[in-house]
Parts: sequence; structure tokens; C-alpha cells
Amino acid sequence: MANKYRVAVIAGDGIGREVVPEGVAAMEAAARRYGFAFEWREFDWSCETYAKTGRMMPEDGLDRLRSFDAVFWARSAIPGCPTTCRCGVS
Repeated sequence: MANKYRVAVIAGDGIGREVVPEGVAAMEAAARRYGFAFEWREFDWSCETYAKTGRMMPEDGLDRLRSFDAVFWARSAIPGCPTTCRCGVS
């Protein structure tokens, strides 16, 4: 396989946990059809995590994502979650 892309996956909250697997399946189908591949790495970062820990992602979260070719990030929002949580900054 000539091209392999590393993708960080952050399903977020709510419907993100339902639609992200379908999106991954669609991208896998495209990869098979067009001759490339994905390497997926899931991160359990969400507003639910924020509610439990006070942070959506760890302090070094953005640094962890830099090594990936792409980030597949669904919406992270639940009632009562501050706006800053949606972009991973607290």
C-alpha cells in the first residue's frame, strides 16, 4: 500500500459516537477503492470527560495530535459544557 494516513479520532459526545463509526466505514471504503489506507487512533476526549475531570483533553492534547495527518473530530458539546470545551481549550 503506497499511502497510509494516520488519523486521530475524537468521537466527542452524543451523536458523534453514533456517526463517527459510520464516517470511518465510509472512509475505509474509499481507501479500498482508491488504493490507500488509514491508521486510526481513538481519543476519549469530550465534554463528558470535561464534566468528570475539568478538562476536555490532557494538557498536552494538542501536541499529541500534531503527529497525525488528520483529525476526525465530531462535535463535543453537552448542555452545561462551556464553549471553550468545544475547541479543546480551557
